[in-house]
Amino acid sequence: MIQDDIGVSTQQILQWRCIESRMESKRLLYGRFAISPFRKGQANTVGIAMRRALLNEIEGASITYAQIKKVKHEYSTIVGIEESIHDILINLKEIVLRSDSYEPQKAYISIYGPKKVTAQDIKVPSSIKIIDNAQYIATLTDAIELNIELNIEKDSGYRIENLERYRDGIFPLDAVFMPIRNVNYSVHSFEIREKIKEILFLEIWTDGSLTPKEALYEASRNLIDLFIPLMDSERKEINSGIEKKESNIDSLPFQLLSLDMEKITKDFAFKHIFIDQLELPARAYNCLKRVNVHTIADLLNYSENDLIKIKNFGKKSVEQVLEALKKRFSIDLPKK
Repeated sequence: MIQDDIGVSTQQILQWRCIESRMESKRLLYGRFAISPFRKGQANTVGIAMRRALLNEIEGASITYAQIKKVKHEYSTIVGIEESIHDILINLKEIVLRSDSYEPQKAYISIYGPKKVTAQDIKVPSSIKIIDNAQYIATLTDAIELNIELNIEKDSGYRIENLERYRDGIFPLDAVFMPIRNVNYSVHSFEIREKIKEILFLEIWTDGSLTPKEALYEASRNLIDLFIPLMDSERKEINSGIEKKESNIDSLPFQLLSLDMEKITKDFAFKHIFIDQLELPARAYNCLKRVNVHTIADLLNYSENDLIKIKNFGKKSVEQVLEALKKRFSIDLPKK
């Protein structure tokens, strides 16, 4: 039964772990996840569904319109402001927000010049968080006042506003609610107990309003919610007493699966992650490259004693490598 298979694979067998995580900037977070083991063909099915759910279903916050009094159209210019209204609106679209409210929220800019106006100058309610306060908006070159009222909404996907709905002074923005910048996935096969299984690698980039791990959780919940209405509650009650059929892999010890997962992660994931990610000092980096250590998988073949034997690789360099591995990947090298 499909319901039984789902119970076995997701609750007892399927495991996931974050194998890489980094902040490229305040508005770009990266995470890489390994999910395994799948039966042949399942990893690709889940990968496609997760990618679509991440790109289309995750909710985010965006400015949907800006109200600027005494301005007739978006191509107007105001004496004492370097940018045109159109340029200011474009800059407002770039602001990344996080909202904890599903109700429309108001934010305000009320600034006296001369001053460089950034996202830090926006007064937002407690339910709204600005991800990057340094986002540029405009420059006031004279002693003038700039007053803008912003409407912030939470939704998914994107929304193209109808310009005819608004009067003078209110300027709609094409809102992009999608907090996911990009998603990639790849599938690799491996053998366990003479059975061919698959591992799914999922890469997620977000705009900083949520972490890749939060995005993974939310996409998973959204996919589950899509199928809940399709479940037959009466059949579920009838079948609740039926013993689930155990698969061959279900009889494997959980500890063995954990060890296999660890080995698979090293074999397939770490060989694609270069030591550049460790951000080592030039001395340690160059010494490793000279002995053909190019990836994390290459580095994991060394112990602390092995590293100290590398020419010009001193104790301080060993400490730097150990610290970077622990910080970035939670890995400790053996001493011998």
